[in-house]
Amino acid sequence: MSTIRSSTASEDAEVPQARRPRAEADPRRWWALTLVCGLQFMILLDMTVVNVALPRIQDSLGFTQPGLAWVVNGYVLMSGGLLLLGGRLADVFGRRRQLLTGVVIFAVSSVVCGAAASQGMMVAGRFGQGIAEAIAAPASLGLIALLFTDPKERTKALGIWGGLAALGGTLGYVISGVLTDLASWRWIFYINVPVAVLVLLLLPRLVAESRMVRDKNSGLDVTGAITSTAGLVAIVYGLLQAAEHPWGSARVVLPLVAGLCLLLATLIVERRAKNPLIPLEFFANRTRSVINGTSLFFMAAFISYTFMLTLFEQHVLRFSPLESGLSWLPLGFAIGAGIGLGTALTPRFGVKVVAAVGFIGAGVGLLLTSMIDVDSSYVGGILPGMIVFGVFAGATMPAATTAALHGVTVQDSGLASGVQSTMQQVGGALGLAVLVTLALRYAGDEIQHGVSPDVAVTAGYVLAFRIGAALMVLGGVLIMVLFERVNPELRDPTAEMVEVAR
Repeated sequence: MSTIRSSTASEDAEVPQARRPRAEADPRRWWALTLVCGLQFMILLDMTVVNVALPRIQDSLGFTQPGLAWVVNGYVLMSGGLLLLGGRLADVFGRRRQLLTGVVIFAVSSVVCGAAASQGMMVAGRFGQGIAEAIAAPASLGLIALLFTDPKERTKALGIWGGLAALGGTLGYVISGVLTDLASWRWIFYINVPVAVLVLLLLPRLVAESRMVRDKNSGLDVTGAITSTAGLVAIVYGLLQAAEHPWGSARVVLPLVAGLCLLLATLIVERRAKNPLIPLEFFANRTRSVINGTSLFFMAAFISYTFMLTLFEQHVLRFSPLESGLSWLPLGFAIGAGIGLGTALTPRFGVKVVAAVGFIGAGVGLLLTSMIDVDSSYVGGILPGMIVFGVFAGATMPAATTAALHGVTVQDSGLASGVQSTMQQVGGALGLAVLVTLALRYAGDEIQHGVSPDVAVTAGYVLAFRIGAALMVLGGVLIMVLFERVNPELRDPTAEMVEVAR
């Protein structure tokens, strides 16, 4: 879930029209919540809705598999890279204004994706959707914080928000399968337009503008956001080029070097900036640093798992898009069960144990999935690993959130949860680039040795799943060894962040 970066104490004051005493709660707040949650549901849906449609998009637009990864990576790189800047922009320039801006960009980008006649047009549209998510999500969450001044109502509103976020991630697979199978993959993007138009028409009638009073010494670290995002895009591009070109070729080396230079420039910018997006001192806490580092492993394995297993189901096992979409339902239920289990066990056994066991157990699930072959069935080959992976991955989530907030003040809780979300997005993009590249290079070598394409591609996916399993286990070991003692009492980062936003 996207979050807003916290502000300094002097910046937290809202303009007078944004303040509402609890006795004067806006009577339109529940209608506004319905509208904003519907928008966020649509945005989150688009993070997963493309997965099942990927094979059809690939066939329609002629994507190679490295190129196809950009349909996912274009979104998550922009969303993750610009998330913290989006939160600051919402605070400074007005949350309603920024939310409406994000909606316009999202609608236009969705039309571009739906009408895509070329690979470049599709990737450009996905980049636009990611930028819109980074702009709109922090602004919409900030509006909820201001609309609901009563703590009990706010808790209920945020619960609805969080529930729809989880539901959007699960339903994305099913909706994608239904639309792709019964209509066209283009409709997974076109359905966003009516929702966007509705928000543009109704939101100005339901929500007043709000922004913080800007201190004359405050500033926006736009340079840091641009260099970091551009650096990540360059590195991902170089890694994906390695799937089709030698590691020492200019197509691989030049973007990798450029990306590393841009990330180095980001460190210099962040150290010198008056108001950096991420103060480097934030990483002085060992537990926070470890959980954010291992979040890279977690999402690298997770995103690659969903990407490659979808291709395996449709290209090798010949599932229809609808069958493939429905096949992901057990993962959603398993993750939900795991979250409940992790929430119950963390206070009893501690953050370190639950997070470590969750990582290692998820690795076991990926190892089970790596037993697939071209003759595997869904029930015997895919489902066991999916359930194990989902339950243990879900169990890590509450513990990981608590660890990400270890040692932070209320004022810094928005920053801490924003950094965690950013690291997760970055991890997914980098992991997909690396593991897809390794899988395709391995499959290519197998084909050169006379192995049939289906068997070779499956062998490449198996290798990627096993590397993902190793990353998960490594993450669990690092957590056990490096974590400090963390108070097992679960904390709600969103609730704390709301206090800052107010």
